[in-house]
Amino acid sequence: MVNEAPYVPERGHLVWLNFTPHAGHEQGGRRPALVLTPASYNGLTGLMIAAPVTSRVKGYPFEVSLPEDGAVRGVILSDHARSLDWRARQAEFAALAPEAVLEEVGGKLGALLLLA
Repeated sequence: MVNEAPYVPERGHLVWLNFTPHAGHEQGGRRPALVLTPASYNGLTGLMIAAPVTSRVKGYPFEVSLPEDGAVRGVILSDHARSLDWRARQAEFAALAPEAVLEEVGGKLGALLLLA
């Protein structure tokens, strides 16, 4: 019998997560999210930083569009990135985000945090 290693989210993965509980304007419910931190951190801590995906496109400056032909569609809300316990929120792999999308989210988040 082969023992498969448990799934650990990796930077660039789009995962399904349970965002409940949430408060105020935060995204809630079960939805996809883009993982922003590497598996080395995520596996060690049980936490990850992720930005939620929504299907409601509003043209907001911090939205980053996913490809329309991808397994996960919509926009990533880069300014809604937060630290989450991926085990408790039942992270499941959905797809791999294009590198250009990951870079754009990182750029917007960096600008927001005055890192760029």
